[in-house]
Amino acid sequence: MKAVIYARYSSDNQREESIEGQLRECMEYAKFNGIDVVNSYIDRAYSAKTDHRPEFQRMIKDSFKGLFDLVIVWKLDRFARNRYDSAHYKTILKKNGVKVLSAKETISEGAEGILLEAMLEGYAEYYSIELGEKVKRGLTENALKAKVNGGTRTFGYTVDSDRHYQIDPPAALIVREVFQLYADGKTMKEIKDILNARNLTNSRFKDFNFNNVQRMLSNRKYIGEYRFGEITIPDAMPAIVDKELFDKVQKLLAKNKKAPARRRAEDGYLLTTKLFCGRCGAIMNGESGTSCTSAKYHYYKCANSRRKTCKKKPVSKEKLENAVIRRIIQFLEDENAIEELTKRVYELQFAENTYIPKLEAQIAETQKRIDNLVKAAEQGFVSESAAKRLKELEETKKKQELALIQEQIKTPIFTQEQIAFGIYKFRKLDVTTHEGKQALIDGFVNAIYLYDDHAKLILNYKNDVQTITLDEINCSDFNSLCAPNPAEAKCLGGVWLRKRQT
Repeated sequence: MKAVIYARYSSDNQREESIEGQLRECMEYAKFNGIDVVNSYIDRAYSAKTDHRPEFQRMIKDSFKGLFDLVIVWKLDRFARNRYDSAHYKTILKKNGVKVLSAKETISEGAEGILLEAMLEGYAEYYSIELGEKVKRGLTENALKAKVNGGTRTFGYTVDSDRHYQIDPPAALIVREVFQLYADGKTMKEIKDILNARNLTNSRFKDFNFNNVQRMLSNRKYIGEYRFGEITIPDAMPAIVDKELFDKVQKLLAKNKKAPARRRAEDGYLLTTKLFCGRCGAIMNGESGTSCTSAKYHYYKCANSRRKTCKKKPVSKEKLENAVIRRIIQFLEDENAIEELTKRVYELQFAENTYIPKLEAQIAETQKRIDNLVKAAEQGFVSESAAKRLKELEETKKKQELALIQEQIKTPIFTQEQIAFGIYKFRKLDVTTHEGKQALIDGFVNAIYLYDDHAKLILNYKNDVQTITLDEINCSDFNSLCAPNPAEAKCLGGVWLRKRQT
């Protein structure tokens, strides 16, 4: 039997040392029962009340590969602390031929074992809920008395021996100055720069950043209001900023939040690092400019054109990006191309990991030698040295198979169906958004070389080179990303163009 160990400690009151103890006792259990341990999954500072644990989820996914038969845990509460998660994931593992074992809790195979396991899981959930209620009750009592409940120290305050907030006079002066500067028209960036120029530090004794200033300006503690969860107590702590100044700053924050601003996601240049000048080979960078009518323009420009060493003209950012996106969409609609790409990606997994094929070849060679010795024994050619050699070969094969399993767990192998599913998901991307376009370009575009009358698009598919004409770039209208009804549109240079409404 091949097993993996799952170990976990929460952030409540345990330390890294608890992992060592869990692993040691699980290994002792495996050794005593003649079980081979091929891997371990460890979640540090994660509670078992939820299934949002990265190593736990990786273990569940690896179980689908059939590489291990058992999951060994120190105790069942390491696996899960609520009955639904425990039952759900044990069912998944059971379907994959994997069983969960506890190193410290002896559970029989019969009906009484099922009852005992259910009782242990129920107790673990009860303990977790009870502990949570006790902690919450204690925090609520502190909050009703306006006591500090932990967390990062609020700049401008200290905490006394009774865990109440008290004003820190030097820091309080800085808080008042920050509010006044913003009320006088300074931006958060300017305030941050002013504080750092004076070598002042935040509550973590580091330079002030934009978020520090933003949180400070909206923190209601500075007018004496204590908050914890749903508990709000006005005038429960000493105020640093007067209510009139605080309200003025809140109005300015709300006004500035609604003010028009350029969004990076909208102006992001999708082809950065992938676009090159066809004339000189230099990279083309994204730039923007404003016309005499105050209209904003975005385009790609050759890096050498600034140095006057290249005469390549800039090209419209939107038109070039749209033309490239359309070509990728056309590629994704080609079933033959997708089938070929799926096969190549599947084969590439084995090409990238040269160790797995070597291990498989070694196992095959060892098995061949074992078969030869077995045939010789069947024909009566048996000797003490042959029997010893057969035992050595069987031990060697066992070690080779263990090494192969460990390597396969580290480097998961996807089936062609899984790869095809991943590729087809690109079809469902919303390519009217910046994120959708960027995902397509990152996934499929290797490089683009832009010439005066065309562009060479190199896809991440057998270095497939496609030509995009100048007409195709200039006419790339992105109002609709699906091929329109031929009765309502015409095709020019491989690009569908909608008829203008009259």
